[in-house]
Parts: sequence; C-alpha cells; structure tokens
Amino acid sequence: MAETDVLNEIVGETPDVVRDQAVRRLRKKRDFHAHLFIYTVVNAATWVVWALTGSGYPWPIWLTLGWGIGVLANAWDVYIRHPITEADIRREVDRMTHA
Repeated sequence: MAETDVLNEIVGETPDVVRDQAVRRLRKKRDFHAHLFIYTVVNAATWVVWALTGSGYPWPIWLTLGWGIGVLANAWDVYIRHPITEADIRREVDRMTHA
C-alpha cells in the first residue's frame, strides 16, 4: 500500500480533512452499489442463459461464488473496516515505545 493510501485512511480532525474523508467514503459507497448492481445483473443473466440452454451442470455457480467473494470483500472495505484514528496511532506508538 502506498504511503498516500495509508494517509488517506487516517481520520483527520480539521473540517477540510473530515470533508475530504466524507467525500471519499461516499464515493466508496457509490462504487460498491454499482459493483453490486453489475454483479446482480450479470449473474442473473448467466443463470437465465444456463436455464434456457437445458440446465444440466450448474456452471454459473462458479461465477456467482467467485465474484461473490469479491463483492463481500468490497462490502467489508466499505461498511465494516474503519479508518485509522489518531487514538489508534497514539495507542500503537505507546505500545511500540513501551515494548
């Protein structure tokens, strides 16, 4: 991860920094929703093709599961993973200096 990427994940305290972080977070949410929409449409179309061509072995499951892992990782990044806060940094510095 590039140093600028790491710095973008640190929660700032000034209004301008907080605003920039809010914009980045909103973009991540918007991008995730686009990813989820495309995943749903493509997978639905794939399953329809499978059903219309005589079914048989459910090969679309591999696309659904494989891509689904990516969607879950994207969701985790957007909704669960939290940015690094100043408190996190202070705690880590304290841990490193007292070890």
